Amino acid sequence: MQLPDPQSLPAAAGAGADEAVAGVGGAAAEQDGYRTLLSERMAGFLDLQRGQLQEVSSDASELVDAIAQLADGGKRLRALLSYWGWRGAGGARLADDAVQAGVAIELFQAAALIHDDIIDRSATRRGKPSVHRRFELNHAERGWALDPAHFGQAAAILTGDLCLSFSEEVFAGIPAASGSARLIFNRMRTEVMAGQYLDVLEEVAGPGRPSGEAVDRALRILRYKSAKYSSEHPLCLGGALAGAGPQLIAAYSAFSLPLGEAFQIRDDVLGVFGDPATTGKPAGDDLREGKRTVLIGLAVDRCSPAEAEFIQAKLGLPDLSDGEIDSLRAIIESCGALAEAESMISAFSSDAYSALEKLPVEDTVAGALRALADRAVQRTS
Repeated sequence: MQLPDPQSLPAAAGAGADEAVAGVGGAAAEQDGYRTLLSERMAGFLDLQRGQLQEVSSDASELVDAIAQLADGGKRLRALLSYWGWRGAGGARLADDAVQAGVAIELFQAAALIHDDIIDRSATRRGKPSVHRRFELNHAERGWALDPAHFGQAAAILTGDLCLSFSEEVFAGIPAASGSARLIFNRMRTEVMAGQYLDVLEEVAGPGRPSGEAVDRALRILRYKSAKYSSEHPLCLGGALAGAGPQLIAAYSAFSLPLGEAFQIRDDVLGVFGDPATTGKPAGDDLREGKRTVLIGLAVDRCSPAEAEFIQAKLGLPDLSDGEIDSLRAIIESCGALAEAESMISAFSSDAYSALEKLPVEDTVAGALRALADRAVQRTS
């Protein structure tokens, strides 16, 4: 399905990633224009879908409303990487195919977040109620029958499934969405689901597995659940849509995979030490959710047996007190796990920047990718 063409290209009001490329030649204005087109195209597509669902029932349009609210936020990192991958392979500025690819990627991201929040029992996302919590609150406010939490989860699962379907519909409507581009898009979706399962499995099976392998297991989860689809697959997908050959795709991977790994370890650090005012999530949320991240693996490896026992006993308790979270943070920091995680971020970032220097792309593209990389690894939210 071809999405409706935007009627105009006004200046975007958003900041974030656009500010990151300020001063990089014409990249700032180009990226600003792409984000505007992306937002317009996303809104147009969702309006069309809302209208179709209203023909079924006015109640059903709430599914699209939930998707639209979630998809309206975020940094657009994946879509922007896809765009610059397209441009680096010779794709035309602000081309329709590149915009549609960004919409497909952002819808896939939204679907993944909806399901991830259900799995993690997260009540908030980007400072607002998560989708399952949104439906749960609707149930309570309207005085409906039966269990509001169950309704919220059921409605959110269906919303996430619908969002996945929308992502595929948009991607399939891209004329160039065949060959290597289709393979990358398919692989991205498969790997995320596998990585998500490994993450869930590690939460329940990890305590009984060798602690010395915890970091390696966490890195595998990180790579397939997040790193590849946060950076590697979007960049390579954009390149493939523009006709990039195997050598450029390999060069894109050499840059974007370590960038994604640095990005996700930064996310793990923020999940424990981040400021709720900037992350939009409660303080220490990853600890309450029982996330067995690289940071936790490093801590269990480095701390004393008594401290490791404390971590294992407290990790994943939803009613962790602020004092217990502070104690866990103190252990993670004092044993050197936090410093080691920062060193890993630096090492992965160094690999990414070294590969970026070798990318056979024009200076405008290289500058934009460098700015996005800076933002990814230095972020606070």
